[in-house]
Amino acid sequence: MTMKVDRRALLAGGLAAGALATTAAAAQEQPAAPPLPDGATDRADALALLRRMAEPVLGRMARGRLHAEWTPELSPTWDGRNPGVAYLEAFGRLIDGIAPWLALPDDSSAEGRLRARLRAQALESYTHAVDPKSPDYLLWRGHGQALVDSAYFTSALLRAPDALWKPLDAKTKARIVEEVKGLRRISPPYQNWLLFAAMNEAFLFAIGEDWDPMRVDLTVKKMLEWYVGDGWYGDGARFHFDYYNSYVIHPMLVQILATLAVGKPGFNNLRPAEELARAVKREQRYAEHLERMIAPDGSYAAIGRSLTYRTAVHQPLGHLAWRGQLPDSLPPGQVRAATMAAQRRVFADPSNFNADGFLTIGFARHQPTLGDIYSNAGSMYIASESLIALGLPADHAYWTAPPQPWTMRRAFAGQDFRKDYAVDY
Repeated sequence: MTMKVDRRALLAGGLAAGALATTAAAAQEQPAAPPLPDGATDRADALALLRRMAEPVLGRMARGRLHAEWTPELSPTWDGRNPGVAYLEAFGRLIDGIAPWLALPDDSSAEGRLRARLRAQALESYTHAVDPKSPDYLLWRGHGQALVDSAYFTSALLRAPDALWKPLDAKTKARIVEEVKGLRRISPPYQNWLLFAAMNEAFLFAIGEDWDPMRVDLTVKKMLEWYVGDGWYGDGARFHFDYYNSYVIHPMLVQILATLAVGKPGFNNLRPAEELARAVKREQRYAEHLERMIAPDGSYAAIGRSLTYRTAVHQPLGHLAWRGQLPDSLPPGQVRAATMAAQRRVFADPSNFNADGFLTIGFARHQPTLGDIYSNAGSMYIASESLIALGLPADHAYWTAPPQPWTMRRAFAGQDFRKDYAVDY
């Protein structure tokens, strides 16, 4: 019997085999990747980014000049809400991300002098934020968006109470409490917004004010119901494949539970310490996913809404590092190298900032069409949440550990890397 030979198939197979051989040979001939920056370089770069974000906002707001000297960019699809929401967004989000760094002790170094100056400006800004007679009084009593950014505003006070809350004068403290309690008028949508209401109540609890435990209790229990597994929460009853687990859910849930675990309120059957331990484990698992999404060149997957929040996606990695709770699977030198590679990749284009030094709407450059209906330049300051690890001092192991290649850098260099399996907690 004779067999009919498909010459085209043979030719295609030969070409494919040849291509694979050529690719393999080329891979062997590629020069080694350049060495990763050390911890001192990484910290210097992170500090430069912090300074670039913070100075235009705090420098003006401390003098009551932010509204007068900055008109925030709005998304081309802006939904028509009062654009004044942008100023609370900018200050609240910025201050939450840099609060751990502001809480570090003073010293005579250049970093220490910068910190002392920005901390003083932050305290002056808090005063302006709640003074109805100030030109920089924020939009507390208008659009419901105020509930969102009030939670970042109060979260910063929980992250750095000695640096940001205790030094405030009694009148400013009373005004903050009044504005925060006034936001109870807003009925939050049945999704991640519940955490904003709960954060404010946790803050009131922490400072000894009257608080509403039911807002906290409901939020924690709903988040437990909305957990979909393997480190991910649904944003409400449905799962959304976006980064709101990074922007809001994991860090805020852990902070709320940590506040309750310390204060030990006895209002119901919630066990804050036990729930905190579980929430941390889930954040750790989610952080493993985030680290694996960082490509060898520092880029990462652009998925879901609010992409213009840029590197805020990596908040859980910095948050766990700052709390001293990175899992063994994520060594400090590896997390630092990966997240700093992402910072450099995203912020390489100068158009991420405008001529006056303010953040623009975009992902890896000025890209206003990526804005959502609620996006404004103030919204972009949530990117400061990626700088939380600066709250660890320069001599901490996070900053002194040798850099290590992250998972995808190893994978695409042909090196062995850790396998990945789902978890059931």
